[in-house]
Amino acid sequence: MGTDYYDRGSYDDKQASRRNKNLKLRASDALPLPVWLTNPFFIIVFFAASSHLLNRWGEKKLVAPTPLYVLSVSDMVAFFGLVASLIYLLGFFGIDYVQNFIGKGSDGQWDFVEQSEGLIGAKPTDLLPPSTRTSVNAEVKLNGQTLKESSDEEIACAVNRGVIASHTLETSLDDARRAAIIRKRSVELITGRCLEDLAFGGMDYSAVVGQCCEMVIGHIQVPTGVAGPLLLDGCEFMVPMATTEGCLVASTNRGCKAIHLSGGATSILLRDGMTRAPVVRFQRAHRAADLKFYVEDVSNFDTLSVIFNRTSRFARLQYIQCALAGRNIYLRFSCSSGDAMGMNMVSKGVQNVLEYLQDVFPDMEVVSLSGNFCADKKATAVNWINGRGKSVVCEAIITGHVVSKVLKTSVSSLVELNTIKNLSGSAIAGALGGFNAHAANIVSAVFIATGQDPAQNVESSQCITMMEPANAGLDLHVSVTMPSLEVGTIGGGTQLPSQAACLNLLGVKGDCGGKSYFSYIMSSP
Repeated sequence: MGTDYYDRGSYDDKQASRRNKNLKLRASDALPLPVWLTNPFFIIVFFAASSHLLNRWGEKKLVAPTPLYVLSVSDMVAFFGLVASLIYLLGFFGIDYVQNFIGKGSDGQWDFVEQSEGLIGAKPTDLLPPSTRTSVNAEVKLNGQTLKESSDEEIACAVNRGVIASHTLETSLDDARRAAIIRKRSVELITGRCLEDLAFGGMDYSAVVGQCCEMVIGHIQVPTGVAGPLLLDGCEFMVPMATTEGCLVASTNRGCKAIHLSGGATSILLRDGMTRAPVVRFQRAHRAADLKFYVEDVSNFDTLSVIFNRTSRFARLQYIQCALAGRNIYLRFSCSSGDAMGMNMVSKGVQNVLEYLQDVFPDMEVVSLSGNFCADKKATAVNWINGRGKSVVCEAIITGHVVSKVLKTSVSSLVELNTIKNLSGSAIAGALGGFNAHAANIVSAVFIATGQDPAQNVESSQCITMMEPANAGLDLHVSVTMPSLEVGTIGGGTQLPSQAACLNLLGVKGDCGGKSYFSYIMSSP
């Protein structure tokens, strides 16, 4: 699903400024020749010049001071060769002041992208807009041929030499599959490691680029099993689970069998709202309080709702929860999002509202579109109490006979174990929403199989499992409450063929109101 780009910083221009300040160039980087050629050349020049001058010194031909007319042509060549090679070698090993001796080029400053951003580059063209940069790369010729005409090996070597930026291969070649092949080969050449066992076939790489992953070199194969049938609200579902943990599908399947033999489970949707919480700042705390009162005013909220809802025909603002920390104020927006998980949708709506609020409060400074009060991909009390995404309760009554024959235990033993382990044990551990046996296992497996964001397993797995005796202690009443299930049936990884097939297996694929049913299924196994 959508990645939380807003947690990476406030604004892209600040990030670019930080990169330019923190990253330094070496003098050797300015040379147009590859280092595999220049390094041996200057090392040879350095030692040859040093040897010549030392021999001349030993002959007493060179003493301090020595008039220039005494120096021969070979002496002068050796002297300048020594100076030039010394400057190069010092620059290559990162001595900062050497940059004054070798220019960085006639047009602007080079841009090196941080390794943490996942991109590499060392060319002035990296500062150009993407469309311009693509056309520049398209004009690059290797051995007199255009990129599309060049062999994969030639392009991979050119990527490693810095002639072509790896992250522009898809647009330069107009072939996502070939770009991934070349990038994979480039990584092999750089690392000296074979990637033959990394799966490559069976993937539509054009569907991945710009949607699910960047700098693609292949895909990971995860075994996918199925548990079921799960009888939920009178309907049967086969639940796909992608995992490498043995026995997980088997144990889930046994739970589905116990539910089915006992008449099935029922589910209730309590809340449905994705959240995003920007943080804004004022000079004084009382101004932050003014914004809080303004937002909480019913008449103003109606105006903000209209502005927010313009983002999408599915987006509907539900409420704004405000929290102050000194002169900083966190605004937690909650909205419905249709069948999409909703992160991108709510973020766009928040941005529109912030632009409006800046007109009303000119002294308001937007620090970040995400202030971590959302709270995305974190186990937090605000999600546990108020919910995020789908808040679901699912319950079933397991007959005593099924408990004995299928689960191989007794009602009283399960009730006692749940109290001592899932409730008391988790409380002693200081768990936040972790009052369950292993909800994260099932959530993660279904998330991976159906193209959800695996990182959102953190809050989606917040769950409390309750077990109580029913029908005079003969049967077992079991329920799970999951306040923060963050799922979607359209967008992100759900459009990939394998993941779409798993959603289709559940009968919830696409824009058909299936997200609610999907959340019910998630809480049931």
